[in-house]
Amino acid sequence: MIHPSAVVDPAAELDEGVEVGPFSLIGPGVRVGSGTRIGPHAVVRGPSDLGRDNRIFQFASVGEDPQDKKYAGEPTRLVMGDRNVVREGATIHRGTVQDSGVTRIGDDNLFMAYTHVAHDCRIGSHAILANAASLGGHVQVGDWAILGGFTLVHQFCQVGAHSFCAMGSVVARDVPTYVTVGGHPAVPRGINSEGLKRRGFSDATITAIRRAYRLLYRSGLKLADALTAIRELSATCPELVPLADFIALSTRSLVR
Repeated sequence: MIHPSAVVDPAAELDEGVEVGPFSLIGPGVRVGSGTRIGPHAVVRGPSDLGRDNRIFQFASVGEDPQDKKYAGEPTRLVMGDRNVVREGATIHRGTVQDSGVTRIGDDNLFMAYTHVAHDCRIGSHAILANAASLGGHVQVGDWAILGGFTLVHQFCQVGAHSFCAMGSVVARDVPTYVTVGGHPAVPRGINSEGLKRRGFSDATITAIRRAYRLLYRSGLKLADALTAIRELSATCPELVPLADFIALSTRSLVR
């Protein structure tokens, strides 16, 4: 399952059933779960922990040193869950000691060609980063979020669950849960209703989310007052609790 031309460090741990393609390099401190397939000319550096059934395509770089001038060789980590797909030329870097020291990725994510995940990012599960989407350091991306091609996310921003960033979005503030943004700089365009329908949200719930969006962006209310109103709505629509919590915990302010 390991091509003769691949270079696998003796200190790497590969579970049974791992495939490594021609001319790939697996460094020390790397652990790869069973069923993971690493294509040709890929590089996986450690310390990194990759789960089961991931797919790393050719020329991807996973677990490389962070692109941070403060980084001085500390043993930081990348932790990746199961069934992630990392396409051609994508780059995913380890964390830094200035944060938790870990870049953390959940399950079932798709990183299309030439996407970049910088140091200390935290990505949930089922997210999609389309071609050349790039995350600065310390970015958080929620479950089921979609970042269109060439989306750029500034460091320390949060992109909420079930949100949608249109192609070419330049995100310099937090994108709330369920919200669609677009533009340079990115501004709110509505809710991700199509994505919510595909994931089984009821019409009544989508209507309630749309009402919460109007309270947040169209009512003229101050943010604190809008948050209070959304909290009241969440009493009858629990799906609004993640939106209210996101607003309350935002650190870079919301896209406006």
